[in-house]
Amino acid sequence: MHILKLKSWAIICLCLSSLAQAGEIRVNVKDQQAKPVEDAVLLLTPVDPAKMPRLKPKDEVVDQIDKEFMPYVKPVVAGSKIFFPNKDNVRHHVYSFSPAKSFEIQLYSGKSAAPVTLDKPGIVVLGCNIHDWMLGYIYVADTPYFGKSKADGTIVIEGLPEGDYQMRIWHPGMGMTAGESGKQVSIHDSGTMQLNWQINVKPVTRISRKSSNQDPGY
Repeated sequence: MHILKLKSWAIICLCLSSLAQAGEIRVNVKDQQAKPVEDAVLLLTPVDPAKMPRLKPKDEVVDQIDKEFMPYVKPVVAGSKIFFPNKDNVRHHVYSFSPAKSFEIQLYSGKSAAPVTLDKPGIVVLGCNIHDWMLGYIYVADTPYFGKSKADGTIVIEGLPEGDYQMRIWHPGMGMTAGESGKQVSIHDSGTMQLNWQINVKPVTRISRKSSNQDPGY
């Protein structure tokens, strides 16, 4: 019995040790006025191509709630399938004419729309042909190491293997470029790196939303 307990404890310790052999990076993102930036996407790409793991696409979701895309910015790994469930009581018509992906999901409601596969890295801008103010972004990443900033501007990326990485950051206020490259960073096992990053962002132009009293069924 004691032997079994010891073996179980050894397995647990081994698992914890394996989890500890990964570093993390914490970045605080601010704009040119030193204000926190929400919805900035941070990407880390191994400097050594041989250390880039095989990408593992996932099934991801961009909701449509209260006639808005939720979330506003969604980072995903290349090859992922994106579902667009419509949780409103009106129909939506989702589309994108972006170089990274051009598609159209005609009028539908509920979860009837087939998913869209995003197999090319880049920025996909989302719109709705019925509700012109609806705007959303999907950043299709060519690396599995990425994260998005919270309202306080912080981004945390965990589980980083030891090595050197090239940093890149993007926000809708930076336009349709791939983002701004930063310095290279070295991640060490079980270590945490903390950085500050100031970026220049411009206001994103959006069509004014129609009020509910203009057309109740719109």
